Amino acid sequence: VKKGGTRAVLEFIRIHPDVRAAGTETHFFDRNYARGLEWYRGLMPRTLESQITMEKTPSYFVTKETPRRISAMSQDVKLIVVVRDPVTRAISDYTQTFSKAPDLPSFQKLAFRNQSMGVVDMSWNAIRIGLYALHLENWLRYFPLAQIHFVSGERLITDPAGELARVQDFLGLKRIVTDKHFYFNRTKGFPCLKKPESSGSPRCLGKSKGRTHVQIDRDAIEQLRDFYRPYNDKFYEMVGHDFKWE
Repeated sequence: VKKGGTRAVLEFIRIHPDVRAAGTETHFFDRNYARGLEWYRGLMPRTLESQITMEKTPSYFVTKETPRRISAMSQDVKLIVVVRDPVTRAISDYTQTFSKAPDLPSFQKLAFRNQSMGVVDMSWNAIRIGLYALHLENWLRYFPLAQIHFVSGERLITDPAGELARVQDFLGLKRIVTDKHFYFNRTKGFPCLKKPESSGSPRCLGKSKGRTHVQIDRDAIEQLRDFYRPYNDKFYEMVGHDFKWE
């Protein structure tokens, strides 16, 4: 999902020799579907038969038509969804938008229809994206849970090698990306890839990653935690894993 850590997963997994990835978000299955499958294929890198081709477009998970469209192309695809605490995800989403549009209304104004009553505005995209259980229900109409792997956006920062080990297992790849590939950038608060032999500098995520979040009122955060709790519990139950978002 958006602001979950999708770029990090792609950057980290693409150093695997058996993975090739499209360079940009294609948005084929949401915005560009009318362009046709050949257009989509044309965006993909040249790949050997033994290699896996990947692309990442965070909005796919929350777009109603996407699972049906992907299923029509292939029912055998493997799907990776990066999820993160929906409250911090929403704040991160707002922070990114605010950095480009400083005249934006406050987070609280957008997040609540009535804050004193704790009524959350579910139509605001930054809130709606975090209703993972609702989005997943749509995907499970077209794909079995075994074909969907969930990456923890939090563990991706604290234990990137562990998360990447699970991704490689899910994709049926040899575990080549390991802890020896990472170091922690204390300034950014993010893991970075150590420099590859062929280049002189380590690869860290772009300057837009690791922004300081806009400060949000503690009461508002608690209200959002209460709002998301039942959706989170349902999501944990659906995927058989407790992400411990509190």
